[in-house]
Amino acid sequence: MQTSDFDYDLPPELIAQSPPVRRDQCRLLVLNRHSGTIRHHQFADLPRILRRGDLLVLNDSRVIPARLRGRKASGGRVEVLLTRRRQPDSWLALTHPGLKYGQRVRFADDLEATVEAIDEDGQRLLRFNRSAADLDEAIHRIGELPTPPYVREPLQHPDDYQTVYARDEGSVAAPTAGLHFTPELLADLASSGVELAYLTLHVGIGTFRPVKVADVAHHRMHAEWFRVTPAVAEQINRAKAEGRRIVAVGTTVVRTLESIVDEEGRVNAAEGETSLFIVPGHVFRVVDALITNFHLPRSTLLMLVSAFAGRERILSAYTEAVAQRYRFYSFGDAMLIED
Repeated sequence: MQTSDFDYDLPPELIAQSPPVRRDQCRLLVLNRHSGTIRHHQFADLPRILRRGDLLVLNDSRVIPARLRGRKASGGRVEVLLTRRRQPDSWLALTHPGLKYGQRVRFADDLEATVEAIDEDGQRLLRFNRSAADLDEAIHRIGELPTPPYVREPLQHPDDYQTVYARDEGSVAAPTAGLHFTPELLADLASSGVELAYLTLHVGIGTFRPVKVADVAHHRMHAEWFRVTPAVAEQINRAKAEGRRIVAVGTTVVRTLESIVDEEGRVNAAEGETSLFIVPGHVFRVVDALITNFHLPRSTLLMLVSAFAGRERILSAYTEAVAQRYRFYSFGDAMLIED
């Protein structure tokens, strides 16, 4: 399977630069993953599209202000993107420009970091001169939310890049399928008989990094931390036993659930890391339907949705979305893939 098999043409003007005025007023393309039929809706129609008894599973991870700006001892500017905490006082990070081993960076308020290692992916291990709560406070005071590189316009409101149900801090990118929900829509879903459940997966840079190898089999996913509580695992297992659908909100939820299901199809409560790479041929044991955004060409996310609905059906749906002038990527419109 070649990375080029997951390419498509997208006019640049269809890349959404800002969210809609109201989150749930984006468009929703509904794709039947067996027949390939397509329907066009508004996201606010979701309570009338999902079935009574469906279990909607959402990722409650919250994005941290992971972009820091500082200066080297020489005075040169440095931009740092924190990607993963390693110790109370140290983070893995991407730096621009790249820093050498032993170099120091000074940020505001006497916050400093020293490069203690460089991994095979070019990430720097930065050890800060503060630890735990003091470091967290400083990051929140001086950091910025790290929007994707294709979003060129600054955020008007920082919470635009957070889901309304975000609670557990740790992501460096938003689980964007959840950005379309409002408190009112969640209440409407519950009133219409849709059950809600929340898990946590902290989104890292690996989810969004391009696949650079020609053969998909040679791509390596970065591990991401997740947690599924016993109560949520029981919710899912009960729904499956009763023949109700599990509707995942986003690829992060899919990867989490498909990582912790056993051979009998039961989801086990767990906390840890997953580097599961889902490509066509994957046998889905938990997820029955998926709410997702429109993804970048050649990305692991496009490969995952292609595994769920079939590559040809997904690329055909993307062609239809382009023709209908849907908005793409993080702040764009949404897709529901169902049976």
